Amino acid sequence: MPWIVTKYLITAAIVVAVSEVAKRSDRLGALLASLPLVTLLALTWLHLEKQPAQKITQHAWYTFWYVVPTLPMFLAFPRLYMRFGFWPALGLSALITMASFALFAWLVRPWGIKLF
Repeated sequence: MPWIVTKYLITAAIVVAVSEVAKRSDRLGALLASLPLVTLLALTWLHLEKQPAQKITQHAWYTFWYVVPTLPMFLAFPRLYMRFGFWPALGLSALITMASFALFAWLVRPWGIKLF
């Protein structure tokens, strides 16, 4: 139980730190947010918990393929936000991301990459 609490505290601290930096600097906050911090933490936790190398490498492999269809959302969100406000833009961005995931999963399937 103490290990899980430690993981939560470290992970939460990093997320809070990124949001606090973003308040002060758009660019630095975006840079930190764009880093694969969650993935690095997940890989670290998996390693420290003695998960097999295949499990850890598969996590990194699939993370790459799941990042690609999220990219259109980052282009759409600023425009949607300026036009419709925060919550509608967030909802529409989520829909764009889901559609991008479905389309991307369908496009990469012929190459043996199964995302769903």
